[in-house]
Amino acid sequence: MRRRSSAKRSAVSVKPVDIPVFKRWRLSHDRRKWEVGIALLNSSMGVSSLEIARKIERSHRTVEKWCLLYEHDGIESLPVRRLRKSSEEALATIRAKKERLIKIIHENPKAYNINRASWSLRALADAYHKTHGERISVSSISEYFILAGYKFKKAKKVLTSDDPTYRDKLAKITNSLSQLAPNEKFFSIDEFGPFSVKIRGGVALVPGDEVRTIPQRQKTKGSLICTAALELSTNQVTHFYSKKKNTGEMIKLLRRLVTIYKSENRLFVSWDSASWHASKALYKAVDEINSDAFRIRHKTPLVDLMPLPSGAQFLNVIESVFSGLARAILHNSNYESVAVCKGAIDRYFVERNRAFLEYPRRAGKKIWGKERVEAVFREENNCKDPRWR
Repeated sequence: MRRRSSAKRSAVSVKPVDIPVFKRWRLSHDRRKWEVGIALLNSSMGVSSLEIARKIERSHRTVEKWCLLYEHDGIESLPVRRLRKSSEEALATIRAKKERLIKIIHENPKAYNINRASWSLRALADAYHKTHGERISVSSISEYFILAGYKFKKAKKVLTSDDPTYRDKLAKITNSLSQLAPNEKFFSIDEFGPFSVKIRGGVALVPGDEVRTIPQRQKTKGSLICTAALELSTNQVTHFYSKKKNTGEMIKLLRRLVTIYKSENRLFVSWDSASWHASKALYKAVDEINSDAFRIRHKTPLVDLMPLPSGAQFLNVIESVFSGLARAILHNSNYESVAVCKGAIDRYFVERNRAFLEYPRRAGKKIWGKERVEAVFREENNCKDPRWR
């Protein structure tokens, strides 16, 4: 049987200026852009329309139509979706929609009068329309979450708070931060660990023929818990090591903070809803620290508690710092002892604090720039990295 002449048509001559565009389309999550990008790039290299059609699962007539459209009328004639706005406006629009969607998934669907236990793409589209008066497609929502780096299947675990007072607590925190005076400080507090000091794996640069292995069973050299507070306005970390996670360690940290920052008028303290962060003993200690007798004797500031909504660890900014610490200090580590591991952590925080004091705008370019998100309080943040905690 004679092959159709369409398979022997001459190669398309792609303009040099269009090559980068087709390469981007070839990597796009938009299937039509992927198909057209593959078709034009392959055709320019002399691949027949039949072979291209088999690769992208289209008819060879469709491939030939795209090639003819490009040859006659250029890239603008190709059947792909384009943003009509300029690239900067389009990126700003995408970024705004992405942040709005992430804010929505931080809350329970019931807050938007949607009778679901967890979010679906359709439920998100409905909530977005109710909140912002603008319709958004399910496919667009999926693309925005891909751009944001989230896997939607994780949403039930780390991105949604079931706290009925979520909005009230969030408003209290954001209002305090927006009105933070020069003589006030805001702290994000949590514990990192316990974690074992042992040989740890991860991605490392090695010769191509070398296989890195880690013992499946190994005796640990000890364990650590690092209790720390991140001051948001200066990005300074105060830390020490604890044997347990309990109220006593929180009281110890509060007393240390009011001593270090005794020249301030007020300290705001924010932490998650762990039981030892809301115990009667802790609130009793805070009342003592705030008493006139204590403040006059020790010349210390007031302490104002700002608890995060329950199940909202993704808003605890220090989680982002801990993620950066784990990647820099624990990833691929094999410390000889607990003391050596402590020394590495201490040095990490010293260098991080110094860098943020001296070069606050350049701090993200240092090794701690691998923190999950920028160390600032934003509702759209997801500070907690499940891979390292």
